[in-house]
Formats: sequence, C-alpha cells, structure tokens
Amino acid sequence: MYPDFQYLFQSIFHHTMPEWLGIFKTFGFLVAMAFIAAAWTLSLELKRKEKEGLLFPQYKKIEVGKAVTIAELLWSAVLGFILGFKVGGFFGHASEITPNPMGYLFSLHGNILVGIAGVAIITYSKYAEKKKQQLPEPVTKTITILPHHRIADIVVIAAVGGLLGAKIFNAFETWDSFIKDPIGSLISSDGLTFYGGLIVATASLYYFARKNNISFKHLCDAAAPGLILAYGIGRLGCHFSGDGDWGIFNTAYLTQHDGTLKYIADDKYASALINAHYTTLRDLPAAHVTAPSWLPDWTVAMNYPHNVAREGFALQNCTGTYCNVLPAGVFPTSLYEAIACILLFCILWYLRKRIKYPLHLFGIYLIFNGIERFFIEKIRVNYKYDWEFLHPTQAEIISTLLVVAGLGILLFHKKKEINTVQQE
Repeated sequence: MYPDFQYLFQSIFHHTMPEWLGIFKTFGFLVAMAFIAAAWTLSLELKRKEKEGLLFPQYKKIEVGKAVTIAELLWSAVLGFILGFKVGGFFGHASEITPNPMGYLFSLHGNILVGIAGVAIITYSKYAEKKKQQLPEPVTKTITILPHHRIADIVVIAAVGGLLGAKIFNAFETWDSFIKDPIGSLISSDGLTFYGGLIVATASLYYFARKNNISFKHLCDAAAPGLILAYGIGRLGCHFSGDGDWGIFNTAYLTQHDGTLKYIADDKYASALINAHYTTLRDLPAAHVTAPSWLPDWTVAMNYPHNVAREGFALQNCTGTYCNVLPAGVFPTSLYEAIACILLFCILWYLRKRIKYPLHLFGIYLIFNGIERFFIEKIRVNYKYDWEFLHPTQAEIISTLLVVAGLGILLFHKKKEINTVQQE
C-alpha cells in the first residue's frame, strides 16, 4: 500500500525517496481528485441546464475602483501570517510532521519569522492589487452571475460541510474511541463517514441555493453523477492508503513472515492463527473464499502492508511510520465500491439527458448509492447496533433511508418544471 507519496514513488522507482514527500498523503490526494472530478461534471451540467433555460442568472450590483480598506489589509495580514507560520515550520521538521500533517496544521507549532515575512508579502500584494484597480471615483456596475460561476463556492461549501458531517457521524459511529480523545479524533486525517458528509453538505447547499436563487432540484440533478464519481475516486484513496475501510477476514489467505499472502485450506487453523496474532479482532466475522482461477488472489484477499491505519502486526525489516500488515487477507471492499461507483457514474451520465422530471436523476442516484452501500456492508468491517433481533450498521440504516427517499422521489415527484425562477 501507499500511505503517502514517499511510499508510492519508492514502489514505482525502486529507490529511496526524500522523507518530505511523506507529507503528501495518498488518501488526501485522491480526495482532492474526487472534488475536482465532481466540480468538473457539475460545471458541465450547470452550463447545459442554463442553455436549456432551466437555471437562471442572478444580477448583482457591485462597486469597483474603491481604495483598499483597513479590514482588507488586516485579513490579508492574518492570512499571510498563518501561511508563512505553517509553511515555514515545515522546513527542518518534516520527519515530525509527516506522520500527522493534520495535527500539525491545527497545532501551535510553526515559524514566527517566516510568518512575519508572510504578513509583509501578502499584505503588500493586496495593497498593490487594490491600488492598481482604484479609480478617482468608485463606479457601480451590474454583473451577471450564472449558477456555473458559483462552482468554487459550491465546492468549498460541500467540502467544509462534508468534512464536518463526516467527522460528526464518525464520532457517533465510534463513540467509545471518540470520547477518549475527542480533539485528536476530530483533527485526525482518518475516521470519515461518507453519509454524514453527504447529509450535512446537502443541507448546507440547500441553504446556499435558496440564498442565491438557484433551483435546488436542478442543482441536485446536476450534482448526482459527480457525487457518485467522487465517491468512487475517494474509495480508491481508502484502498491505496489502507485506511481501515476494508472488509472482513478471508481465512483462505494468511500473511507470511515476509508480508506476502499464502493460500491456506484449513479454515479452523487460519482462524486460530488470526486470533493468536490479532486478538482485538477475535469476535469479527470471517469467510473462507478462494479466488476463481481467472482472477488474481488480491481480488478477494489483501493484507494491506504499510497501511495508514497501522493495523496488524509489524513487518520484518521495516522502519518508519507505516510498518504494519494484517495477519490475513481481507476483502478489499473499498476497491469493490470504487469499481461499482465508477460504473454507476457512467449509467447516470448516460441517463442525465433522458430523464423527464426534475429531481428524478437525483432520486436514481440515491437508490444506486443506497443499494451499493447496503450490500457492501455485509462483508465490511463496521460497528453494529444491538436492536434486539436487528443488528444494523449506521451505513445500512442510512442507505435504506436513501433508497426509500429515492423511490419516493420517483413515485411521487412528477411535477413538471416551468420556466420561471422558483424558490425551493
């Protein structure tokens, strides 16, 4: 696995790479790619809907040519200090920061001198920019803002709301570990619950759409293909980094001393060996599945060497932060989800111009997403609630509700869109 770019490049070039590359995390990179992909598809769909007369511009009056204000300079100074302080603190301390860059960003560590330099550079840049644009007399202009012009705002709101929701829902899902170290859990780069992010981001964007006179129904439809594509790319990040988002043990494949997997026919022996090496997973379910002859073994069993979650036992002759490997193969559920969601994106992209009613594409997305996640939970490691005869996971509960909501949209939301601006 590749927890960061140092491991990735070492695997590609078979040569020791600089330690500072470790600050670039594989999971974070692929999450960034997921947001870019979602923003790209959303932009294409918003432009298409604007041309079809389904989304409308907003007209806004602005004043140009004003002199720079004290408030603008103060904000520039604050931003410059934070950037300089944090970037400067990285140099000379890469080995300490690399294992947990998120923790460093939220800490009080940094370089004060570089922070002061950042204040001077950013503040002067802001002053020079405003001075260049300044007019003898400020002028009021009316500008046209189309929905696709707000892509940057939409992505930022989705990212912030998604991160907050993912952390909040993960805290409920892993409450015992969260209450032991709430601050550490919140600033950690792992521990994200997708459905929490989806719910909070959707609520935030609903408010944003109403405020800016954007049809929320059409915004949902425009976002649907990108949402499932972004989820698939994000799951690739989970897989390649080994963040713990994997399936149950496959006792057909055990880890050898050198970290490789070997097929074991004896299921009882394999279960006993897993328990001996990894007692914290003693009560977790397992299965004994052999890969078909036409598929490689890793399609049903991966032991995630160098996983970023640091789960399992220590690899021999390994030094560094990520030196753990699982005692047996597990089902690579994050890889399954990535493949499934990329295929579902292709279906939604094909359907997007063929749907008759607004919001129905989003309803289909909810059904696809819910069904995919519900069934993957059957072989995925997750906390289960104890409800007498029912033992669902949080994701199973939410995915079921999403399918019901999607079906409700398809069955009952049949009102045709009219070509007027509507507040939704």
